[in-house]
Amino acid sequence: MRAGPLNRHCLLAEPKKIQRAGGGFDESWVELGKLWAEISIPTGRTAPMADRLEATVTAEIKIRYRSDVVAGMRLIHGSGTYLVEAALPDRDPAMLRLLCSSVTNP
Repeated sequence: MRAGPLNRHCLLAEPKKIQRAGGGFDESWVELGKLWAEISIPTGRTAPMADRLEATVTAEIKIRYRSDVVAGMRLIHGSGTYLVEAALPDRDPAMLRLLCSSVTNP
């Protein structure tokens, strides 16, 4: 028996604004659920930002189709956190392809 390509257990989270007592908002991440994913990292780059080098990893993540996944959500796997930049349908209608970038300080 094979595990198949969806071999990474991940956590899907969405941003939620929580009002502070003194006014304004804090952004917190709320768990939407756990899912299985296939993570492939096709590219990575470094760029100077504010007098330091910042590394950005671009990942393509495939999950089973969910209608509630949109850009701006996060996918967390182990110590890696990815920001969903775009959610695109895959050739297989049962799958969803997420184009993501790494989050350096989650």
